Parts: sequence; C-alpha cells; structure tokens
Amino acid sequence: MKRSTIFYVIQLFASSFLFFNGYAQQAKVKSSLEEARIAIAKSNEIYFQAFEKGESSKFIDRYTYDCWIMSPNSPTLCGVDAPLDFFNTAYYEFGVRNGRFITIAIFGDDGEFVTEVGFYHLFDAKNVMLDDGKYLVLWKKTAAGWKMFRDSFNSSKKSQ
Repeated sequence: MKRSTIFYVIQLFASSFLFFNGYAQQAKVKSSLEEARIAIAKSNEIYFQAFEKGESSKFIDRYTYDCWIMSPNSPTLCGVDAPLDFFNTAYYEFGVRNGRFITIAIFGDDGEFVTEVGFYHLFDAKNVMLDDGKYLVLWKKTAAGWKMFRDSFNSSKKSQ
C-alpha cells in the first residue's frame, strides 16, 4: 500500500511538472511572437518610409546581411548587396514611392525565426497603384533586432 502511494505521488508530481512546464513554454512562445509582431510592424512601416524619402539605408537595415530576396521572374538576390540592388530596381526602374503591407499571420515557435504571411500594395509618386500581391517573409532575430532573412513575394496581377 505504501509503495503504491509513493508511486502515485511521484506520478502526480511528474504530471504536474510536465503540465506547468508546457504552459510555461507556451507562454514563452506567445511572448516571443508578440515581441516579433511588434518589431515586424515597426519595420514594415519604416520599409515604405524609405521609398517615400528615397533613403536606401533605411530599407537596407530591414534585412540580414545574408538575406535572400526572391522576386518573381528574376534571379534571387543574395547577401549583403541584395537589399540595395532590390531598392534601386524598385525605386528607379519601377517608380515605387510608397506602399502598404497587410500582415495576415505571424507564426513560429523557437524565438529565433518567425514567418510573416500577408498582402502588399505598391504605389508610385502620384499614389497610383503599381502592383498588389502576396508575400511570405522568414524573419530572423539578430543582435540588432528582427530582420528579414528570406523575402519571397509575387504579384496578383496576370502577366502579359
């Protein structure tokens, strides 16, 4: 009888530990996601401010040094020069001067990477819509904050 009581107490303790540890992990993930969500919203706001003001440095700072930018119908831009190359193309060749991201979801579970899914709208200097589409961004937490690590998007407009 004594043996079964000890076994029961040990089992109860182990179950409680697992339950509360799991709850603590869920709280940690939720907190990490909320931190990421706030940082991503701020970064997305700055992203289009860079186009409004023609300040590529603000744009470049949104990305990690080892980023990939995967635009439709073009080679993947990789590495430290990728954000500037992309900014110059969007700004000078396509005339992007403003835009908006509509984040639909942010998910992840380890605190180092999160994924953002959403829609975008791009505008020219006269506020005429140039393009709209969808995107998937893998964000990486760095010493300097949350940065875009992998950026993939495509237009919702039919190609001609």
